[in-house]
Amino acid sequence: MRYWKAFLVIPARMGSRVHWQGRAGLAAGKQRLAGLGAAWSLQGGWATPSDSSEALSHGATSMWPAAGQPDCVAPCEQSCSQGPMCIIFFKFDPRPVSKNAYRLILAANRDEFYHRPSKLADFWGNNNEVLSGLDMEEGKEGGTWLGISTRGKLAALTNYLQPRQDRDARGRGELVTHFLTTDMDSLSYLKKVSAEGHLYNGFNLIAADLSTEKGDVVCYYGNRGEPEPVILAPGTYGLSNALLETPWRKLCFGKQLFLEAVERSQELPKDALIAQLLHVLNNDEAQLPDPAIEDQGREYVQPFLSKYAAVCVRCPGYGTRTNTVILVDADGHVTFTERSMLDKDPSCWETSTHEFKLQS
Repeated sequence: MRYWKAFLVIPARMGSRVHWQGRAGLAAGKQRLAGLGAAWSLQGGWATPSDSSEALSHGATSMWPAAGQPDCVAPCEQSCSQGPMCIIFFKFDPRPVSKNAYRLILAANRDEFYHRPSKLADFWGNNNEVLSGLDMEEGKEGGTWLGISTRGKLAALTNYLQPRQDRDARGRGELVTHFLTTDMDSLSYLKKVSAEGHLYNGFNLIAADLSTEKGDVVCYYGNRGEPEPVILAPGTYGLSNALLETPWRKLCFGKQLFLEAVERSQELPKDALIAQLLHVLNNDEAQLPDPAIEDQGREYVQPFLSKYAAVCVRCPGYGTRTNTVILVDADGHVTFTERSMLDKDPSCWETSTHEFKLQS
């Protein structure tokens, strides 16, 4: 277990652990641990306190191996000017019958240029109440693709695949960060966003208010779909780079793998469930042919269709660089696991887990 700066401020309700994968990853881990003193060691890629009593005092739990990573083989001959092309699977049930069931299970990939600067997931904002990675691209600093707050606000974004982009459009990442820091409820916020949807390139936005006392509300809006946002019924959903539940073959395939893992969620230890969900997110089997993707993406998507048509996208210089799993149990305990590529190297990954209790 490793505690980040945010956890040192409020250790009573937050915790974190971190893992490095690959030769380059282990080197990076050793370098980062050097400043932590003799109390920390690197064992099998995991950063752990040398004193096991310290680990127990902070609620350490078992750890899992990082999922295997596909090699980078075929080149993408055309620049992926679309920006992040993510995929999200989630299941929510505000009032699960079983005490052992999860209210929310979410698994998501962020696909992006490897060179685009960003920060790994950490707490930020007033009282360090928001947990997310952050985009650090010049002019779009502070935006994000997925995040959750201790107040129970959760948001996730995917881009809508379109052949041409408006370079003067507003950055879509701000849609997530604005919701995570606002006092507006999810439906009201998405109604506000829908009135300004024409200012952005195509996007899909999930916004949720998670409340142990009042019940969870999950809403959706896509600015290439219906003009008004909708409140989602409890269930299982998939979202890629078309509208919610558009049956692209890779989305249907990934959703089935996700459902198989979710169906066993009450039987599996939490770490085993997270490991299975990470395995789903790293499936690189192309689901072709898919006329729906080709029709929507047209000539833009053809040069790299064989890679893009998989849950995990892997091209030279572009592809899946972040896996995220979020679990929220019946008592409002949140487990946020992020597996991120380091140093633009598909063989070098870091896995960290943050845990806290919802305050809502």
